[in-house]
Amino acid sequence: MKVFLGIDLGTSAVKCILVNEQGAVVGSHSEEYPLSQPHPGWAEQNPEDWWTKSALCIKELLKKTGIAGSQVAGVGLSGQMHGSVFLDEALQVVRPALLWCDQRTGSQCEWIEQQVGAKRLGELTGNKALTGFTAPKAVWLKQEEPELYARTRHLMLPKDYVRLQLTGQFGMDMADASGTLLLDVANRRWSREVVEALDLPMEWLPPLFESNDIAGHLLASAAEATGLAEGTPVVAGGGDQACGAVGVGVVKSGIASVALGTSGVVFVHDDSYQVDAECRLHSFCHGVPGKWHRMGVMLSAGGSFQWWKNQFGYEELQKAAQEGRDVYEYLTALAETAPLGSEGLLFLPYLTGERTPHPDPKARGGFIGLNLRHTKAHLTRAVLEGITFGLRDSLELMKESSVEISELRVNGGGARSLFWRQMIADIFGYPVVTVNSTDGPAYGAAVMAASGVLKRDTSELCESWIQVVDRVEPNPANSAKYEAYYKIYRSLYPTLKETLHQLTDLAVKS
Repeated sequence: MKVFLGIDLGTSAVKCILVNEQGAVVGSHSEEYPLSQPHPGWAEQNPEDWWTKSALCIKELLKKTGIAGSQVAGVGLSGQMHGSVFLDEALQVVRPALLWCDQRTGSQCEWIEQQVGAKRLGELTGNKALTGFTAPKAVWLKQEEPELYARTRHLMLPKDYVRLQLTGQFGMDMADASGTLLLDVANRRWSREVVEALDLPMEWLPPLFESNDIAGHLLASAAEATGLAEGTPVVAGGGDQACGAVGVGVVKSGIASVALGTSGVVFVHDDSYQVDAECRLHSFCHGVPGKWHRMGVMLSAGGSFQWWKNQFGYEELQKAAQEGRDVYEYLTALAETAPLGSEGLLFLPYLTGERTPHPDPKARGGFIGLNLRHTKAHLTRAVLEGITFGLRDSLELMKESSVEISELRVNGGGARSLFWRQMIADIFGYPVVTVNSTDGPAYGAAVMAASGVLKRDTSELCESWIQVVDRVEPNPANSAKYEAYYKIYRSLYPTLKETLHQLTDLAVKS
């Protein structure tokens, strides 16, 4: 049996899956690694942890499934986007990587837009300068840690560091490179204009590939570390959002995906390069060769629910441990006991700042409308409703640009909850479907590996391997009720923006 390995390097763990030639998942395994937050708003990880845990994850997956490394015909990688990996001349890590959710680069973003010009930057890169992106992190290193900047010779993204360890080859795919703020997205090449305006070395940037291009072959040292066979082809892969979209079949117009991970993403396919005039949406290259996509990103979607679980889900965590079930099953069941709208309670999910539609690292979360009648059930439901309202903000921007959508494909941990899927259908006003591939970005990475090795079109593989298994229609009565709540939700950020900024500044000073 020939299989393909998909590796998804997430924010909290790496997940590896094996997929056969019929598209069926034959095994999966995950390994966690730590996240460091040395200051408020900072988020860092050690790239060596990614490689160590990825190698272990592959080895354990092969052991678990009984599949020989020689049966793995190709490897694809997906990974958290934007994280900055700085390497020196000896390919040693210079400092911990600054992650996608790191918010320290506000002043660097302002400087970048001054140097390039905000309008010109949007034309070239399809995006504003945002704190999560890679270029501001490189500028921050230059301004704040000049000794480490002077040592740096290579700039990479998280999954590309793992591929370097696997193959010894530098490379970056178009989709992930789009999130660096250094790519000419329309022409799928590095933007010399932007790089030179920021006075960054062009030689730091690796060769570019389409996602299904074979970007290297497994080294003997990597074969020993992982249990795979030396010489196994490794494709370029993609950023987690492009891989996640491929993994649920969003490879043609009319279908949107909603990813419910730590962050939340609304994603649509584009056959040509399209840019929102105000760059409120991200315009990136797709993981489908020669195609593009637009997406809106909420920084704390599942992250908000995880925070709620960690801080206030003690009873549910105990029950889950005792009964061997998922704690989120208990929390969503609790939320379902509260009425729609949580009796006038709204939740702002800006726990780590926000990106779409409010590119604001100083935005903060909160409950609005609390009264003595509210219980834990109301607050839990309000968290889910607030996350979903925030995701709808991205959909509204897409509708403004005349994007036609017939269905939403929901993926990620939250997609397992029928209650939450129905809530999304009701709040968005579109049918919500799930598909037979439930491994998201890891599955998309495996599709890309199969596409590159078998020389089959990525979209054709998706059509063959991915089928709809469940469909939830919006409830018109619920949609009408939610519309009134959503209107109030949209008014909260503009009303509270100045207050949120003042509170953030006070917290930093203290």
